[in-house]
Amino acid sequence: MALVVSIVGRPNVGKSTLFNRLVGQRIALVDDTPGVTRDRREGEGRLGDLKFTVIDTAGLEEASDDSLEARMRRQTDAAIAEADVTLFLIDARAGVTPLDEHFADLLRKSGRPVLLVANKAEGRAGEGGYYESFGMGLGDPIGLSAEHGDGMGDLYSALEPFDAQAREAEELAKGEDDPDKPLRVAVVGRPNVGKSTLVNYLLGEDRMLTGPEAGITRDSIAVDWEWEGRKIKLFDTAGMRRRARVVEKLEKLSVGDTLRAIRFAEVVVIMMDRADALEKQDLQIIDLASREGRAIVLVFNKWDLEREKKEALDEFTDKVARLVPQIPDVPIVTMSAERGRGVDRLMEAIFFVYENWNRRVSTGLLNRWLVGALERHPTPAVSGRRIRIKYVTQTTSRPPTFAAFTQRGDKLPDSYTRYLINSLRESFDIKAVPVRLHMRRRENPYDKEKGSEKPDEIATSRGKGKTRASVKRTGKGEKKS
Repeated sequence: MALVVSIVGRPNVGKSTLFNRLVGQRIALVDDTPGVTRDRREGEGRLGDLKFTVIDTAGLEEASDDSLEARMRRQTDAAIAEADVTLFLIDARAGVTPLDEHFADLLRKSGRPVLLVANKAEGRAGEGGYYESFGMGLGDPIGLSAEHGDGMGDLYSALEPFDAQAREAEELAKGEDDPDKPLRVAVVGRPNVGKSTLVNYLLGEDRMLTGPEAGITRDSIAVDWEWEGRKIKLFDTAGMRRRARVVEKLEKLSVGDTLRAIRFAEVVVIMMDRADALEKQDLQIIDLASREGRAIVLVFNKWDLEREKKEALDEFTDKVARLVPQIPDVPIVTMSAERGRGVDRLMEAIFFVYENWNRRVSTGLLNRWLVGALERHPTPAVSGRRIRIKYVTQTTSRPPTFAAFTQRGDKLPDSYTRYLINSLRESFDIKAVPVRLHMRRRENPYDKEKGSEKPDEIATSRGKGKTRASVKRTGKGEKKS
């Protein structure tokens, strides 16, 4: 599902010229006569490493009857509805016309994504129209020259987020979560906390050998099970002691097998004996599962032996919040594996964290969130320059992983990254699972620093904080700067 880009605008603003440049060949007819293009024309566009479908359209004209112009207009409307983003071209040399204003208003009301493009912005002749277009209410314009190729780097940067969104939609369409595929759940913890007892109760048979002796289970045993129609593969694992106490070769192999089960699982149930829960080894197991990116449920077993249940639960809740800050709102389940008390709560928690583990957020929502997050707490200034985050996209789920694109992400303090992660959790209700946010620097393929051999030399000049395509005038004509 490639990105689809439509090009619209009133007649003779350079739509077909831009179309030809994006597809890399002269497919569409180009002439100074208005109205040359009448039908929609599609081509495979390319801009740096972006690949997309680009649609050239007839010039927008006011017509509502059954005339030729009206039928051409309906073709353009269809192209706008089909596209992921529309490039609305104006002629910077002619300035913003009443017809431009009229169609800008229609595009705003359509609710479809629109990028304003001021074509023919090279040189002083296009400067006035470029700055005038800021008042059209469609965001900052992209100043370029479709004929000469100036400003294509700015167009590339503007299309990047929409390309990420299209790839995300394609990934979702493939169906990452197959309902027929069993949910993989690993039960881990220190020795003799009741892991095999729990698995036996869930299966309804003494499938696993149990007893008061620690270390009975040596292999990670996978068994198929079903809960309310949902297929589940359960992994009973060997107890994990502190590394200093693991001296026998067989126990080392057992621990290695448990680690593989954690990496293979989707949800990790970490069991603890309520009598000595949340000791250092428990916290290390929790941290290991978190770093592996697994969804986690904490279980305090042998709860039937606890006399002051409410006080004990309050104490454990406070300790978890203090000692496991990397996973806010991680589910806490109290149960008796031997008696089967609390199994319903356990399964409810497993499905809850699994749903959050698979959470997806659209790129559009993420970038609206980013605007608000930056307004509440702007990024810090480094060496007198504020770090600018261009956009954010979700690269994958399982666990939810996001990428923020910025040129100086390595300068961003860890405290600010934690603020963004916490804001993501709160804004999109992502609870109980690890959330990852990577700072990425996306190289612009049209950057001059990338070398002298490139398809289009981009020249930009800055005025009033904005960027526009420009060329320098010489006595012998025009020359790209």
